[in-house]
Amino acid sequence: MTATDAVPAGGWREAVRAAASALVGAGAAGEGYPDACVRVVEENGPYIVLTKGLALVHARPEEGGLAVGVGVTRLAAPVEFGHPDNDPVDLLLAFCTPGPDEHVGTLSGLARALSGGLADRLRAASGEDGLARTLKEALPDA
Repeated sequence: MTATDAVPAGGWREAVRAAASALVGAGAAGEGYPDACVRVVEENGPYIVLTKGLALVHARPEEGGLAVGVGVTRLAAPVEFGHPDNDPVDLLLAFCTPGPDEHVGTLSGLARALSGGLADRLRAASGEDGLARTLKEALPDA
């Protein structure tokens, strides 16, 4: 589990790469994973912007998922993804998994946590330690 706070990003690509790079740094994803996450948005549009201000950064397991990894990145300033309703984004949840079963399970856990108010709790968290603690409480098995 990773948490980064006040991350500067000049646009959505930089924000996505920063969020996914934290998973690489934690050893959960391979070096190509951040670029794969950018390609997801380039090819499919900003569907990863799930709610107001929150993007769920991910790529397919075969594009670099080495282990189950989940991270939160809070940006220093929000960025535009081009989503008609949920821009700008200030909070990115990134995840990776080594296979499709873990992918579905992790996605399901994230969906439950988000519907339970995780985004608001993350925005209220103080610093990287607070972000990490809040994420771990919401996803104890990740």
